[in-house]
Amino acid sequence: MKAVGIEVSKDRLDVHVFPQGIAFAVARDGKGLAELIERLAPLTPDLVAVEATGGFETVVAAALAGARLPLVVVNPAQVRHYAQAVGKRAKTDPIDAAMIARFAHDTKPELRPLPDEATQLLADLVARRRQIIEMIVAERNRERRATVRRIKKSIARLIAALEKELVEIDAEIDAGVRGSPAWRDKEDLLASVPGVGPVVARTLIAELPELGTLDSKKIASLAGLAPYTRQSGQWKGKSMIGGGRKSVRCALFLAALVAARHNPVLKAFRERLAKAGKPKMVALIAVARKLITILNAILRDQKPWQPA
Repeated sequence: MKAVGIEVSKDRLDVHVFPQGIAFAVARDGKGLAELIERLAPLTPDLVAVEATGGFETVVAAALAGARLPLVVVNPAQVRHYAQAVGKRAKTDPIDAAMIARFAHDTKPELRPLPDEATQLLADLVARRRQIIEMIVAERNRERRATVRRIKKSIARLIAALEKELVEIDAEIDAGVRGSPAWRDKEDLLASVPGVGPVVARTLIAELPELGTLDSKKIASLAGLAPYTRQSGQWKGKSMIGGGRKSVRCALFLAALVAARHNPVLKAFRERLAKAGKPKMVALIAVARKLITILNAILRDQKPWQPA
């Protein structure tokens, strides 16, 4: 298997081909991307791994996907843990590129298509909406603590501006979703489940486009709701959840809180867990996991919610 690792920085791309040991660097601009594709295409790699770097990797990933190279975007924390496991403490861009290539070669991460331009725009709008809400919450907390009238007025003006921006973002998201027949149908199917409102449905459409295409275990793992076992010898710890897409997991937790009260099936499910002595948080996580399984099946079968 031939794996390529690409370390992305602001101005350049460091590239390493494993196991051949080929290494080179190009600029992170149009000319450099063209050179990158020209040099990689004849090598016919099985995997081209790019580390997620907070946005710098986006244009690189788009160029590689456009050239039909087998692209995968990898988690930098996983690559770093892998490097530590193989005893590589040094950290430079060429070394990081080599580690990414070795990581991809050894773990063989699954290839997934990049979201199209419209889906990426929707995801960006949903993320921006989340950021604005966080800013509003922070300002309201400051408002409660403020004692100086001048400061209170400043905070009030900022909150008003943020709330106005939130209305505009919501309108743009609504226009985008309701204006697309495919997204509109998806939203209607998801929102047919009691406990799932438009915000949760649109978050799932934007940030979990795989919903309805994977099996229940894989979709739960992507949402960060798949428990993993902690056991060593005679000791057995509590199973934990983690990883996955944090924004999706948060949205599902909110939906699970509502569904556990108003969705008859999930309410009965939570009550059974409570009677069995399960802690409240464990029961809520189980409800969220069952909810994503239901939503996955609804999109897969293209059938709205049926309590039976």
